[in-house]
Amino acid sequence: MALMDITVVPIGTGSTSVGTYVAELAALLRREGVPFRLTDMGTHVEGPAEELFRLAARLHEAPFAAGARRVTTVVKVDDRRDREVHLGDKVRSVEERLR
Repeated sequence: MALMDITVVPIGTGSTSVGTYVAELAALLRREGVPFRLTDMGTHVEGPAEELFRLAARLHEAPFAAGARRVTTVVKVDDRRDREVHLGDKVRSVEERLR
């Protein structure tokens, strides 16, 4: 299981607001049925690494289909093979150390 942090930024939309595009990306993730969490600066997604890379390509393309003329996408993937990791595991680990 891997974790992906992805930030998709549509450019050339005629507005500084991107909330509508982000909502469309969240809807795509819901339809795919993958675990995800929206954050203020991106989205975290959980799944097998090879599926996450394919999903990143679809997320990158979605704003173009919605009318964006340019899109920048930043992707980070943590693919841990020695044990399963899930959304929130890293935060819980740090919080436990703070007690």
